[in-house]
Amino acid sequence: MHRIDALQIFVRVAEMGSFTKAATLLGLPKATASVAVRQLEAEVGVRLLHRTTRSVQLTTDGQAFYERGTALLTEVDDLHGLFRHDGAALHGRLRVDMPTGTANNIVIPALPAFLAAHPGLELQLGSTDRRVDMVQEGFDCVLRIGTLADSSLVAHPLGAMPQHNYASPDYLRRHGTPLGLDDLAGGVHRMVHYVSALGARPLGWEYTADDGRAATLAMPGALQVTNVQAYEAACVAGLGLIQAPRAGMQKHIAAGQLVEVLPGLRAPPLPVALVVAHRRGLSRRVRVFMAWMREVLAPWMQE
Repeated sequence: MHRIDALQIFVRVAEMGSFTKAATLLGLPKATASVAVRQLEAEVGVRLLHRTTRSVQLTTDGQAFYERGTALLTEVDDLHGLFRHDGAALHGRLRVDMPTGTANNIVIPALPAFLAAHPGLELQLGSTDRRVDMVQEGFDCVLRIGTLADSSLVAHPLGAMPQHNYASPDYLRRHGTPLGLDDLAGGVHRMVHYVSALGARPLGWEYTADDGRAATLAMPGALQVTNVQAYEAACVAGLGLIQAPRAGMQKHIAAGQLVEVLPGLRAPPLPVALVVAHRRGLSRRVRVFMAWMREVLAPWMQE
């Protein structure tokens, strides 16, 4: 096996802590990945990984080798593209993740042109509303909307995505159109509560107070949901008010299924960032994809 190929296998195994996961991601038999790393260890003359029946961890020498190896792989990628202009085709596999709504409503509709410009790129797109572990799950780049909790990752901010308030015409006929906080606190109106896990405490109605600080108002709700599609569908069904970015709501507004309410009581904008595992060592594939994502998302950012 080519040394660069073996190095790529080692880096994936180190990042994912598993020969099985790394082999699956790379489309290789587990035995091939194991042999490649053992041959690499034999060549460099040190043990790079501690192997147990449950986990794989870097040795001290392995950590140093990993750091130099990731930098080398980036240099190799850059060398391959040395004489290509910025719009030249990309080659290889790129694994990314983003929220479902953003993928369906913004990114996927724009993908045909991007992939046509880079026919040699194999894009693996994960779309989920949970926070993936980008290192353990082998993602090169992750789009995150909302506050970032993991400080070990490197974030490239893209801006902030405004949120609007929506209700269905049927809901407004039954409950009336709210005009302010007093209406929301009066016990007549309901929210559809979006939560990270069923049973979690809902945030309530989010808005910006007169002093500019973020504030919340506790509101009742008949329904909790954990994904964007259910959140939108519940609002269309008249089950309550919701607060969401406008990208996913445009089709419902055009169809007369939803209308915007309370424009003066919007939730604070959601920070948007592209997240990578390391500050250095970004491949050309990742850099080009991140630049493209910035352009695609720009119309939906706060002005």
